[in-house]
Amino acid sequence: MSRVRADEEEYWHSSKFRAFTFDDEDDELSQLKESKRTVNSLRDIVDDDDDDLERVSWSGEPVGSISWSIKETASGSTSSLDGRDSSLQKGSSSYAALPKQASSYSLSSLFKGRNKLSSFQSLSDALTDTGVKNYAPELRRPKAEYKDYSSDWSPKDTVRRMQRGKVCSLERFRSLQDKLVLLDEAVAGHDGNVITAVLIFLKRTLRREILFRELELRQVALCHLIHFLREMGEQKFLLDLLRFLDRTEEVALSQYREHLNIQDVEKRREFLKGCIGLPFSAEDTSHIQDHYTLLERQIIIEANDRHLEMAGQSELFRKYPRKASILNMPLVTTLFYSCFYHYTEAEGMFSSPTNLKKTFKIPDKQYVLTALAARAKLRAWGDVDALLTTKNWLGYTKKKAPIGFHRVVEILQRNNAPVQVLQEYVRLVEDVDTRLNLATKYKCHDVVIETYRDLKDRIQLTAYKCKVERGSAEEEKIQSILSNMVRNAY
Repeated sequence: MSRVRADEEEYWHSSKFRAFTFDDEDDELSQLKESKRTVNSLRDIVDDDDDDLERVSWSGEPVGSISWSIKETASGSTSSLDGRDSSLQKGSSSYAALPKQASSYSLSSLFKGRNKLSSFQSLSDALTDTGVKNYAPELRRPKAEYKDYSSDWSPKDTVRRMQRGKVCSLERFRSLQDKLVLLDEAVAGHDGNVITAVLIFLKRTLRREILFRELELRQVALCHLIHFLREMGEQKFLLDLLRFLDRTEEVALSQYREHLNIQDVEKRREFLKGCIGLPFSAEDTSHIQDHYTLLERQIIIEANDRHLEMAGQSELFRKYPRKASILNMPLVTTLFYSCFYHYTEAEGMFSSPTNLKKTFKIPDKQYVLTALAARAKLRAWGDVDALLTTKNWLGYTKKKAPIGFHRVVEILQRNNAPVQVLQEYVRLVEDVDTRLNLATKYKCHDVVIETYRDLKDRIQLTAYKCKVERGSAEEEKIQSILSNMVRNAY
């Protein structure tokens, strides 16, 4: 043994390595790359359970024997690095090792995580270059990472690794029972991403009938799959699933959603017409019918208004050009458009606001709110007054606002209504505090003065006198009221 050691020491001390130059075709960088490829190629055949197997090198001699080590190290500068990598494999007698501080590690222990005493301690003298030192630690990985290649993870362990973001192959789960256990473990883990990943795997590897039958018993996983199919737009698969579950209304609604993908307005209209006969609930059937009728009405209005706008025959279109098409707009937007451009049309016209109100059964509150906003934007104060004026069966008229006069005032103020118009509707606010707040906020002085007069509040009148302009009509009115209060007091 001492003779062998002496031979080895003599070899290393008499090595004929040349100095590094960039012109060397066989430099240490290429040697290290070759060494790395060799080590990686050995990784797949290393196993903890086959210590009793004899490793054989490419030369045919047992790896790890003394004669093999001497032959491999004596083969030259290029083959020396290859030989060092080849010593990663276990032999029957000894191991080549890399020392690390006080303890020594064989190259095979770097790969397999074992500690071994070195039989060739002088090997560290040759591997003193920085490249090898940086390279060796990269070979040392936790043994647990290589279990993925042996496919021995249980469903529970697989789910846990997926939750930690580890890459796991699900292909090893081949039987239906294993796949269902994997799904149950994913659901028990309460991780939506893991559940979805497992469902994608089952969707790809199971027949639809089997998958649907099992998911019917697992409602959480079923909800995840339905949501995933909707998000990914897999409409055919989703419809098959809903039909299997006998969810006829959901099938109809899923088919109805397809109209969102139809850009051509005529094709969308025909599609909606076909959706009317689908098995919706009574309420949904009414909505589908209204949607079809509204789109049909919008097509007619759009064609007529585009013609009027291009011909320049309407002063309203010239003064207020349209900003967008009315097609595919909601009902409230269509009503606002109609109140803005077609407010005075007869009820028999499709574009008439009253026709829309009657056809789609729009509530009075919604109609007044929309029409008031449209007419106030045009500053048509006469139309606003007519809209809020009602006549009883005796012929008497009065102001009425289903939305409340405080909201009427706010809408008018946003559209820059004059103070005279605002005061008229502020007076109609029933709640005294609300009326005073609105009148003070929007500087409706007459309303404030009249309210304090009716309340016989001399203190507030005196205080408000300081807020109006000196010498104005409002100041004179306040002074007159205060004087009358003094006279009446005596």
